[in-house]
Amino acid sequence: MTKPADNFFASSDTARHARPLRHARTFQLDGPLRLQLGGELPEVTVTYETYGKLNTARDNAVLICHAISGDSHVARHDPEDDPGWWDIAVGPGKPIDTDRYFVVCPNLLGGCRGTAGPGSLNPRTGKPYGRDFPTITVVDMVEAERRLLDHLGIERLLAVVGGSMGGHQALTWATRYPDRLAGVIPLATSARLTSQALAFDVVGRNAILRDPHYHGGQYYDRDTKPEVGLAIARMIGHITYLSREAMQQKFEADRLQPRDVAIAFEKKFSVGSYLGYQGQKFVERFDANSYVTLTMAMDLFDLGGNPTELAAALRPARCRWLVISFTSDWLFPPEQSQEMVQALVTNDQPVSYCNVASQCGHDAFLLPDEVATYGTLIQDFLANLASTGPQAGPVEAHGPKSIFHQHRVDYDHILELIPRGASVLDLGCGHGGLLARLRERDHHRLVGVEIDERAIVACVHRGLDVIQGDLNLGLRAFRDGQFDCVVLSLTLQAVLDVEGLMQHMLRVGRLAIVSFPNFGYYKVRQMIAEQGRSPRTPGLLSHEWWNTPNRRFFSILDFEEFCQARHIRIRQRIHLDTETGQEITTDPNRLADLAIFALSR
Repeated sequence: MTKPADNFFASSDTARHARPLRHARTFQLDGPLRLQLGGELPEVTVTYETYGKLNTARDNAVLICHAISGDSHVARHDPEDDPGWWDIAVGPGKPIDTDRYFVVCPNLLGGCRGTAGPGSLNPRTGKPYGRDFPTITVVDMVEAERRLLDHLGIERLLAVVGGSMGGHQALTWATRYPDRLAGVIPLATSARLTSQALAFDVVGRNAILRDPHYHGGQYYDRDTKPEVGLAIARMIGHITYLSREAMQQKFEADRLQPRDVAIAFEKKFSVGSYLGYQGQKFVERFDANSYVTLTMAMDLFDLGGNPTELAAALRPARCRWLVISFTSDWLFPPEQSQEMVQALVTNDQPVSYCNVASQCGHDAFLLPDEVATYGTLIQDFLANLASTGPQAGPVEAHGPKSIFHQHRVDYDHILELIPRGASVLDLGCGHGGLLARLRERDHHRLVGVEIDERAIVACVHRGLDVIQGDLNLGLRAFRDGQFDCVVLSLTLQAVLDVEGLMQHMLRVGRLAIVSFPNFGYYKVRQMIAEQGRSPRTPGLLSHEWWNTPNRRFFSILDFEEFCQARHIRIRQRIHLDTETGQEITTDPNRLADLAIFALSR
């Protein structure tokens, strides 16, 4: 996070004046645009900008959909150009690499930066639409974008990327035009707004509509305009973009020392001068009617209010998904992204998900603080969509080594237990080593679950489907019998609810495969009995007693007893001395440091 004194007025809003978009192009729709809720717009101009070059195959196009306050100027076209609203992510060598991809960013329908909106002339009256501009939806916005892509000769997009309301457009693209995109990346978005988010929008719209200078929406030729209402709406909205932690860090140290800025709003507190500044700058570049129109379209967006409806709404999509949320976002909370991911999992649709750790709130996807993580995810996801194979990653060396070295000897034996072609769910998949090896055998469905953010980034880099999740919360997102095999390798000893997780594994998979270190191993016994020390050995138990992730210290005999008491069928056992790579058949509870069990009901 930036310190308050470093950049007090910094925000996702670039605070641009309503300057001309120097690189913008326009496209006139051929014929009227019929609207989802009825009626039509007889004439629609779409303003857009492009970056990079469309390749000969026309398959490297990436559509970027912006949020309410954005526009077509997503990034600089050259060093002398004005800054774009997502310069940190779009440009040569950046996550959305304009040296590699042809980027298209249109100003959305209903906006005020060149595309048809309330400020556009109504051809039937010759005056601006104002409040006569019809109620539009996200579907209408996407339809205008689709006709733009037809005009550009792009039949199929590599991906659609969008955050916040841009994420709503991305979701609409995936579900209404499933054959026109290979991948979709919704960031900090949801299948519909929470009632709390709706409430903020309602207050913001009322601030505009009740402004004495609103003039029924026909203020374009008036000397006074609803500037105060629009500024207050923006101030209210801006509160929702920041997290509690961000506001604490930005304003608490000097809360009674506001900046001396020329604003008409209260500035007794530093947060007040900040919000007033943001509201006033927004008025200089945005139209009040557009704000009312766009927030209403966002509020009307709804893919379903329960898991069944949401799964049905997402089922038509045929693309790969990368869903990204941010931990401190309370406007579009991570739970809403997780609901979408669960619906996709239920549908057996290919999805990766990461809840990026951030203190920046909803604005995190527009600020540089977390771009190292989410930008890498986007970069690798796009690269894998564009390539014929996965991204190059670390290759495991072969040969018998300890289970905690780069080559996992337990994987060799787990692979032998998994039938070729089987669908596999790998719990605690780490960096995807087992899944990557399974993919070489052409398994038709491979999914990983992992909690560590860095490991998720590594899996996406390898082109694997991985979902961030806590195994201690169970596997509720997965259906009964959804996978042929469920694997839990070297993770059971770190699980809180062992019995619950084992029940879920046997419910979701026809075969459950579990590997774990054997704490009955003779070297471990010696450390306790002879040295009186907590077990710690190179490789097998490399942690100190005070930082070990292991919560369970059980032996092979303990696990066998556990299975027997719960009527879990042990189909196969493998006991290994990982230091020598040998399989142990005599007295494994004492001589094996690793056990692998194949289980079923």
